[in-house]
Amino acid sequence: QLQSLPRTSNGKLDRKALPAPDADAYRRRDYEAPQGETETLLAQLWADVLKLDRVGRNDHFFELGGHSLLAVTSLSRLRRALSVDVSLRDLFARPVLSELAAHLQGQARSEQQPILPVSRDQELPLSYAQQRLWFLAQVDGASGSYHVPLALRLSGRLDRDALQRTLDRIVWRHEALRTTFVREHEQTVQRIAAPELGFALQHRDLRGDVESLQGHLHAEAEAPFDLERGPLIRGQLLQTADDEHVLVVTMHHTVSDGWSKGLLIRELDALYSAYARGQDDPLPPLPIQYVDYAVWQRQWMRGDQLSRQSAYWRNALDGAPVLLELPTDRPRPAQPVFVGASVAVELDAALTQSLKRLSQRHGITLYMTVLTAWMAVLSRLSGQDDVVVGSVVANRTRTEIEDLIGFFVNTQALRANIAGTVGELLQQVKGRVLDAQEHQDLPFEQVVEIVNPPRSLSHAPIFQVLLAWQNTDAGELALPDLSATPIEMPYDLAKLDLGLELSEVEDRIAGRLEYATALFDRATAERYVGYLRRMLQALASDDAQSVDRIDLLDADERRLVLSDLNQTQAEYPQTACIHELFEAQVARTPDATAVVHGGESLSYAELNRQANRLANHLIGLGVKPDDRVGISIERGLSMVIGVFGVLKAGGAYVPLDPVYPRDRLAHMLADSAPVAVLTSATARESLP
Repeated sequence: QLQSLPRTSNGKLDRKALPAPDADAYRRRDYEAPQGETETLLAQLWADVLKLDRVGRNDHFFELGGHSLLAVTSLSRLRRALSVDVSLRDLFARPVLSELAAHLQGQARSEQQPILPVSRDQELPLSYAQQRLWFLAQVDGASGSYHVPLALRLSGRLDRDALQRTLDRIVWRHEALRTTFVREHEQTVQRIAAPELGFALQHRDLRGDVESLQGHLHAEAEAPFDLERGPLIRGQLLQTADDEHVLVVTMHHTVSDGWSKGLLIRELDALYSAYARGQDDPLPPLPIQYVDYAVWQRQWMRGDQLSRQSAYWRNALDGAPVLLELPTDRPRPAQPVFVGASVAVELDAALTQSLKRLSQRHGITLYMTVLTAWMAVLSRLSGQDDVVVGSVVANRTRTEIEDLIGFFVNTQALRANIAGTVGELLQQVKGRVLDAQEHQDLPFEQVVEIVNPPRSLSHAPIFQVLLAWQNTDAGELALPDLSATPIEMPYDLAKLDLGLELSEVEDRIAGRLEYATALFDRATAERYVGYLRRMLQALASDDAQSVDRIDLLDADERRLVLSDLNQTQAEYPQTACIHELFEAQVARTPDATAVVHGGESLSYAELNRQANRLANHLIGLGVKPDDRVGISIERGLSMVIGVFGVLKAGGAYVPLDPVYPRDRLAHMLADSAPVAVLTSATARESLP
């Protein structure tokens, strides 16, 4: 058997060519039952989380289909069952059941306090995440960026009464869906409406006007919410045929998240199925509500716990770049414009399988591998070795909140230095992810306050690019007399510069790249997707190669850069400088238009005259041949005058774009040491 294994040219075992572990075959091997109470309890937990019939003492969590989110769920249940401190790093270091069980023996008892119901006869605080969104709503106004929409096509015989009862019951079960936010005594608090509020489901008949469906979906997804008056959940039932309807439910992010959407679908399935058959509510009562979690979070995140987590994030992001300087198609607006679009991302089954093998060899998850590739692509595009990317985590680390609809999701800032081999970078990213998971209780809103980066209205603080790995349970519907199919909602918003949203769908990785249309063209976003695909292919093919040697260009783009863009249609004089060639053109056509910007223009003669005046002024200031002169001015006629004026004075111009970050401009000034800087009153404000 050893002789039949694949080998490299020097006779060593070729690990990359080994077949991927087969999870089904893995489960079919000789089963060895758990031993002792801890192993038995752990096996039961794993079987429940991984949806398996049984788990043996030698089984490997990740080879049985586990991933980061399932690991977090497993550990939260384990903490509750055994009252011990156990971290995600412990599971990654000991993924075999018997090894983890042995490690748990003698572990310190958990210090986390249980989440208990609190009295409603008091001022009920917002969670930290809710507080952040409430603040943004006051600054930016109502924005569809913070809506959580869901659309389902229902084909068959619909029981409208059962559907209405179902939606009313869901609102009754979850106080978060009856919550609004008001100012009282100089602070914002939660106000919870009575259970009788119900669900206001609007009915619209689109039979004969099905073409307007997309317009209705878009309008529903974009319609603003009033956070003070509510309700923060709404819906429409659009009838498109006698036996076909589209159910649209939209929640505001202050009371919902991606996990909550899956819960909504599961509860809709259970309740509608029961009511349509004349049965009672089958769902168990909820022991706590979201507001109980908000009060617990405020009490938990203080003292030693707050100090420990704050110290980690302060150290992890110390000296991080303020802005990821990607090459944009347009200058960055002074204030963010939340208009966006997206392009599809899909990796074929062969590449997905190769990435799984790579992940298994390095003891990491598929998410960590994709994150590594995405960071490497961003580093190459920006020219920055130090890269910070945002990553969304479900933040459901307590069993008490697994069944609650509410805003629990948190965002982490993950930082890496893009250097070394593929294998070294994978391990670095793995370490950063595990460290961040151990300190995920601190809301990102507080991380921003602690790190206190330089603020700018033109971009988000700490990171401007996101990776969202969707592995939450989306829920399934099996409604009586109905087939339910999800509908992709129209989406034309972008919270950040770029947002990569991926998930594993059957045997391949798929998703989309969301981009801000104020910065990028669609062709640019598609090109970035191509870079990501080629980076992933390179990672999977050779994990010993240096990351900075990986080629991202395809054949067409390589030919464009190396050949097509370097071809000219005419020979240019080799013995004259640019400004001398310009002066020759001035002599030939003095009255012809030389430059146009907006509604203004200059003839060759006028442009030459103004450039000469500027050149004489610079010479009077002491500018000599080969001296550098900075030009920091908005794009327009004056910039062209400045370029020719500097060249005529014998100097070299240094472009200092006013839209660059102040830190970058400061570095360019220090590095180039210009003897003078040409600027305008408005552009000068951006200079250090």
